[in-house]
Amino acid sequence: MYSQEDQELLLDKLQVFKIQGRDKHGRSVLRVIGKIFPARLVSVEVLNKYLQDKIFPKLREAPFSMVYVHTGVQRSQNCPGISALRSIYDAIPMDVQDHLEHVYFVHPSLQARLFLATFGRLIFSGGFYGKVKYVNRLEFLWDHVRRNEIEVPEFVYEHDEEMEYRPMVDYGLESDYPNVYRAPSVDSAFSMYSMRCIA
Repeated sequence: MYSQEDQELLLDKLQVFKIQGRDKHGRSVLRVIGKIFPARLVSVEVLNKYLQDKIFPKLREAPFSMVYVHTGVQRSQNCPGISALRSIYDAIPMDVQDHLEHVYFVHPSLQARLFLATFGRLIFSGGFYGKVKYVNRLEFLWDHVRRNEIEVPEFVYEHDEEMEYRPMVDYGLESDYPNVYRAPSVDSAFSMYSMRCIA
């Protein structure tokens, strides 16, 4: 395990959490890129301290929105786990929670939607859960956030383009979990929609 200082430097370097741009109502935007979050290298304690010291103080003064980009998240690499999510949520100061207006959840997977619909209601307060807005395509994000003011990694645009050819993912009729692309045939004993991964 890295030292606390090394973990904080890693979070800074990767820019997983970045306050950048404004939404269409002029509110600041906290951009979070899930795919680059080093869940296996950063402890919950260090993450909470990092957020308390470097992110939350900038969000205490006025309402803000969050853009959480879920594109490419995999449970084994980027998801901190249910108990860690609860710990992180509990560590968010009340004034910051109160100022959060919307959470734009970009490219939510079927598994992530199911997770939030079940466990999310237990982990997060009703107020927070009600602020989550699913955004299947970037074009719909730009209805809420000023496009030229927020950096979106290239892999997000690539995924968005790929989804144009797989519209059934939006309706939960096709999984977007990477291993499902080469799933066994329908007459196989193995299910196409494995729930092992909530990412």
